[in-house]
Amino acid sequence: MNIATNLERSAFYFPEHPALCEAGSEITYRALNERVNRIASSLIKMGIKIGEHVGLCVPNSIDWIAFYFGILKAGAVAVTYSSLLSKDELAFLVEHSKPKFIFTTDDKLPALENMRGSAGLEKIICSGGDLTLHHIIEKGTVSFKAIDRSRNDTAAILYTGGTTGIPKGVMLTHENINTSAHNVSYSEKSNEKDRAVCFLPLNHVFGQMHIMNATIYSAGCLEILPGFDLEKILSLTSAGKVTKLFAVPTVYTRLLSIHGLKEKLGSVRYCFSAAASMAAEIVRQWKEVTGLTIYEGYGMTESASAVTFNHYYRHVIGSIGTAVPGVEVQVRDLHGNLLPQGQEGEICILGRNIMKGYLNNPEATDEAFWGDGWFRSGDIGFFDEDGYLFIVDRLKDMIITGGENVYPKEVEEAIYLRPEVEECAVVGFPDREWGERVTAFIVPRAGQAVFPDELKSFLKTKLSPFKVPKEYIIVKDMPKSPAGKILKRELRKMFSK
Repeated sequence: MNIATNLERSAFYFPEHPALCEAGSEITYRALNERVNRIASSLIKMGIKIGEHVGLCVPNSIDWIAFYFGILKAGAVAVTYSSLLSKDELAFLVEHSKPKFIFTTDDKLPALENMRGSAGLEKIICSGGDLTLHHIIEKGTVSFKAIDRSRNDTAAILYTGGTTGIPKGVMLTHENINTSAHNVSYSEKSNEKDRAVCFLPLNHVFGQMHIMNATIYSAGCLEILPGFDLEKILSLTSAGKVTKLFAVPTVYTRLLSIHGLKEKLGSVRYCFSAAASMAAEIVRQWKEVTGLTIYEGYGMTESASAVTFNHYYRHVIGSIGTAVPGVEVQVRDLHGNLLPQGQEGEICILGRNIMKGYLNNPEATDEAFWGDGWFRSGDIGFFDEDGYLFIVDRLKDMIITGGENVYPKEVEEAIYLRPEVEECAVVGFPDREWGERVTAFIVPRAGQAVFPDELKSFLKTKLSPFKVPKEYIIVKDMPKSPAGKILKRELRKMFSK
């Protein structure tokens, strides 16, 4: 098994279909596969061996995707880093993962030059490095078949944990990724006529697995943007070039402020949100304004994305749906005991999509699984009577105030009912009297104001008294990860007293 065969298959059946488009320039599946063949064969000539690590640290581009599949075709392992990493952050991850080669940009050279030798780094691929990607492509051969690997061999390593602490390298196998690529394509009814816009970082599981790998699997086309650019996204959708919109909750919230949004979405038939939990009120507003449903699923880096999907046929607002084919989901207590329907507990997962483990971190790997092999997500949820899963919150985000448990998501849902609120995040701060003080950070909608006393009075009609925030902090924007997730730990650092 090699997930690069998904590209080969799409190139076989749809050779002249567009595969990727960047800044108006398209590349067909035939041309993309040939470019990947050149990269794979050239990497082998350069000395890369099966199972060795090759790094990627560049912004979204056609070159990123071609190099990624070139690594995989050669039988090596793609280690994907954020292009936004600082010098020290990149040095730490390179030392940890030890890639033999790395494809990067010139601004990363100062950090990487010092990594030669000790970290096992032999070649830096960029315009100012040892050689360029153009040189690698020139030296390769057009004909090359993906090297067969075991389904349990690592295909890619993605780093996670940046929102909570020290990143961990998640080892995803060929089977993990192929399982999710199939399940995403199946659940979304994807086909070769679909065209999706991808502005989310390709080093992240949402961009790399859910959007890129699933689109290649179903032979669709990706409109690639280096990052979030509202004007360019709306230009593409308004021109009728996009049928699938993938975004995170903060982006959907921002789009709702656009006048004439329904017309500007053009041919979009499908909207999906991931990376963070979506407020039900935003889903309702989106449906009212656009006539489209925002579909949600549930997944994480450790599950190669898809765990559950909220259905076409019976979409339940506020739910993350039911398990995708071949994946089992349970809700357990903190001792690992199975809980009955309706009772809140930790979401646990078993399936062929679950990671091999964390790179060079057996302790964290052991902690992530129960003894019977079920993966512990760290999320709190429950099943309704129809088997639909609902997320209550992150286990680590739970606030204990006055001896009572408060899940921030529930409070955020209530705050989003207010029309003057564009974004919000609820966190707990240490408090002598209460243990933790429920605190709400709020970004007002453009041209509107948020008055804490009014908001507090409103929330008292929606929530138990202990859940109503005691403090309200109005901010211009929220600190976010490259994938658009609000970084609550950064809010705690910035406003700790």
